[in-house]
Amino acid sequence: MRYMVITMRSLALSGLLLLFGCGGLSSRGTPTPPPNGTPQFGHVFLVVEENHSYSDVIGNSQMPYLNNLASQYGLATQYFANIHPSLGNYFMLTTGLDTPSDDLFNGTVSADNVVRELVKAGKSWKCYAENLPSVGYTGNDLVFYPYVKWHNPFAYFTDVTGTSEANNLVSFDQFKSDLAAGHLPNYSFIVPNMLDDAHDGPLAVADLWLRVNIDPLISNPVFQKDGLLVILFDESDGNDTANGGGHVAAVVVSAQAKKGFQSTTMYQHQSTLRLLLQGLGVTSLPGAAASAPSMGEFF
Repeated sequence: MRYMVITMRSLALSGLLLLFGCGGLSSRGTPTPPPNGTPQFGHVFLVVEENHSYSDVIGNSQMPYLNNLASQYGLATQYFANIHPSLGNYFMLTTGLDTPSDDLFNGTVSADNVVRELVKAGKSWKCYAENLPSVGYTGNDLVFYPYVKWHNPFAYFTDVTGTSEANNLVSFDQFKSDLAAGHLPNYSFIVPNMLDDAHDGPLAVADLWLRVNIDPLISNPVFQKDGLLVILFDESDGNDTANGGGHVAAVVVSAQAKKGFQSTTMYQHQSTLRLLLQGLGVTSLPGAAASAPSMGEFF
């Protein structure tokens, strides 16, 4: 939020926010939209699917669950990935930069990123990666397939590797127990494995995975009060290079979202990064997120 007229009412609201905070999963009432049009949320979630174009997904009978969400909540009809192959898109979603883009890259990334900004803002975070071999694992060993490092951008960040923040790299099994216990962080990045994200498995399997694993989150009463979920595809199939990474599906789910809304605005991954951070009240935005189009029209 860049501009604010300070009034006695806004000061009173600020005092209430300071009093109650925005940490673990708890019931705190309906979020209030700030001037930029993006409501403030207690918990935001990003689920990344793989390698299918918009036309493969939207309207496809193999994905009834995702299509139902798209029709019930918000759908970005002109959403484009940034690059091919995958890794550059994962970095854009978390750093606002699309390099390096080689999936076999095994170095570190020191650029400003979502972890740095969340920590500075006092927000909690986790990356829930399906089949991650151990808490804090940052290796690139393909022997742990169907988990792969290049779908887990946090494993490259200098803010994470070799620090206590690495403890926030956990298996997706932890998501289920955190949801049940009411201990979800403010920011959750969810990584299905290569079979469940439609990379190596069929779309029908990816859709079933979403229904089994994500529907309990959406139906959670606290998510309905202060939650935001974005489900998107990292890039299109390799034949589509429009705007860098091709036309992909992106669905915005929240009780605060306009019902059945379809946006015709062009967005890319830097706008999702902006949306998730602004939704948590983070004002310092990494890389291209700082100048990306706001997705406030969804609310």
